[in-house]
Amino acid sequence: MPKLIDSPKRIPVPGNKLIDEYVGRVNSGDAHISIAHMRSPAGWSEPGQQPEFDEFTVVLKGAMTVEHKGGAMEVRAGQAVLAQKGEWVRYSTPQGAEYVAICLPAFSPDTVHRDA
Repeated sequence: MPKLIDSPKRIPVPGNKLIDEYVGRVNSGDAHISIAHMRSPAGWSEPGQQPEFDEFTVVLKGAMTVEHKGGAMEVRAGQAVLAQKGEWVRYSTPQGAEYVAICLPAFSPDTVHRDA
């Protein structure tokens, strides 16, 4: 039987980025996938990371910069990017963005491996 996910859970994060998890460890107890709606303000950035999961990001509004070992790319509304597990990446939203992030397996603070 299908399972209704009535609403997301807001994940508390430092700064003014908003994360609403629909599927994942926090909201639905799923460890094999996480699906979250993110809203990042202009000027937001996070430390580089080398996660143990694949991360698919679909940009809905605005644009996101994705730095990687080979350089950087801009991902605009209507585009998506895949960061494969073990690959170093750093995300930022110079002008702000709204996007959906899908992680396989689910995101966990223990498996993201952010730079110090």
